[in-house]
Amino acid sequence: MNTVFDSRDPRCKQPYGALLCGKEWSLTCRPLASEGFTHCSVVIHREFANHQMEAEMPFTGFQEDRAVFSISLIPFQAPELVWYWFRFWRDDGTGCLLDRTGYRSEGDPAPWQLTVYEESATPSWFGEGVTYQIFPDRYCRLSRPNPAGLIGDRWVHEDWYETPAWRPEGGEIKNRDFFGGSLAGVAEHLDELEALGVTTLYFCPIFESASNHRYNTADYTRIDPMLGTKRDFKDLCARARERGIRVLLDGVFNHTGSQSIYFNADGFYPNLGAAQSRESPYFDWFQFRDWPGSYDAWWGISTLPNVREDCPDYIDYIITGENSVVKRWLRAGASGWRLDVADELPDEFIEKLRAAVEETDPDAMVIGEVWEDASNKISYSRRRKYLLGKELHGVMNYPFRTALFNYLLDGPAEDFKEAMETLRENYPPAAFHSAMNFLGTHDTPRALTVLGGVPLPEGRDAQSMFCLTPDQRAAGLERLHVAAAILFTFPGSPMIYYGDETGMEGAADPFNRRTYPWGREDQALLGWFRRLGGLRKERPSLRRGDLQWLEARGPLLAFLREVPGEATATLVNAGPEALSVSLPEAGYRDLISGEEIPGTDASVPPYSVRLLGRG
Repeated sequence: MNTVFDSRDPRCKQPYGALLCGKEWSLTCRPLASEGFTHCSVVIHREFANHQMEAEMPFTGFQEDRAVFSISLIPFQAPELVWYWFRFWRDDGTGCLLDRTGYRSEGDPAPWQLTVYEESATPSWFGEGVTYQIFPDRYCRLSRPNPAGLIGDRWVHEDWYETPAWRPEGGEIKNRDFFGGSLAGVAEHLDELEALGVTTLYFCPIFESASNHRYNTADYTRIDPMLGTKRDFKDLCARARERGIRVLLDGVFNHTGSQSIYFNADGFYPNLGAAQSRESPYFDWFQFRDWPGSYDAWWGISTLPNVREDCPDYIDYIITGENSVVKRWLRAGASGWRLDVADELPDEFIEKLRAAVEETDPDAMVIGEVWEDASNKISYSRRRKYLLGKELHGVMNYPFRTALFNYLLDGPAEDFKEAMETLRENYPPAAFHSAMNFLGTHDTPRALTVLGGVPLPEGRDAQSMFCLTPDQRAAGLERLHVAAAILFTFPGSPMIYYGDETGMEGAADPFNRRTYPWGREDQALLGWFRRLGGLRKERPSLRRGDLQWLEARGPLLAFLREVPGEATATLVNAGPEALSVSLPEAGYRDLISGEEIPGTDASVPPYSVRLLGRG
């Protein structure tokens, strides 16, 4: 920790973290008096404005062995990404710079970041609640469907528990095998989802598509017939809302499918697609290099032609039109959108989309798929503005998963704390509390498989048959038990990838997308997730409490969530020896066992978690 300036120390910087436009910003530097510095200034670089300024910080006196230089200023009236560092000098002209690495006399500084955001409304229901991600084809089927006459050369597995098809056909993985999960199947299990504490259902794409993952949309205006109808969707949303559960849809707006009604490469649809005629109403949506066979496609995959998000007609169709895709499905019952590959959607597109969402339903959410720190992300050589107030309410928190798994697989707790504190410092508070935290998604290996602690085999053939040994599974379950407790008690919305709560295993796609194991659940693990969901619902401190770190040292991690009159502490020991944590005050009890904690010291057994409550 830098003893001269620490951006997380209220003695050095206020307010903590990101700064609201037009608000005062205070900085204090405290070099040793023996260093002889008589002057200090802060250098401020505004990246978006491409402007740099320097302001001298007045000397305000001595505190013990420290010279103190302080300044308060209101320099930011518009959203901005700010980088700052300090310059010290003496009366004789000698001096140095101070950045995140310490003092330096030469070279480019390693500056601190300040996110400046504008005030905007973020609905609280998402961040305070529990999210459940469903891969629609694999959750529940009520009857085996007939795919005849549907887009794509589909076939349906006889056995619900078969391994998904993974071998290439003609050198290409077709993803044309289906299991027949449906919206009605989800509706049948709303009671179980409610018992799990779920308040948001996040669906992978549900619109008509030629593939089982449905990320190659064929028709944005139609529910895929194997999933049901628009009426089924509206009924599901209505029944879910009766239980306090909202629906979040996956918006795949960077690309469509080559077999879509818009591109129509194989002529399935009766209308003219862009691949069939330059006179197609959709021709301008796509960027052809040599029509019709050469065109821009997502990551070069020919079945996923990119759309031009700056095309006025496409923007009208997806966002701004009176009956646009975004608006019509909100009116049908959805409560928000998760934007697929947000990095590949222009800022202007996302800004228009959020405006349309808020115009239709001011209480709806827009979440983005961003795999890194979204506050300073660069994509396609451009710094993004996701969280500055006009675009995303929150993002998928991949850094949370990475840091948590590293910690539970023998990494130091200090690294987890640093990773999360970096996000808390860089994100506007509402965005930090609206992060979608998770242990796994449809794009990652199953949580239990990773937490088994052994490397995954290379090659799809080996991965298709891979499963943990009994000892590895036992170790993985022990770690998953702890991981789930951290997930449910940390700020943000805990997101369960369907089946993780039952002990599902699986390597990379498609083996992480197996069917839900109805009747084969690990009941002990499922009971633990239900207990955690219940605690989240019961305790306001877990839904909206401030975060306070109690300990982050080696295998020991402890943090506190607190609101007036209530506090919840999460104590984790990822090591082989019992450890203890000092609580900020007495009066806690174990929320699982009911045991009263005498005094302020709480013991944590090896490889375990304790959840303690006060109030």
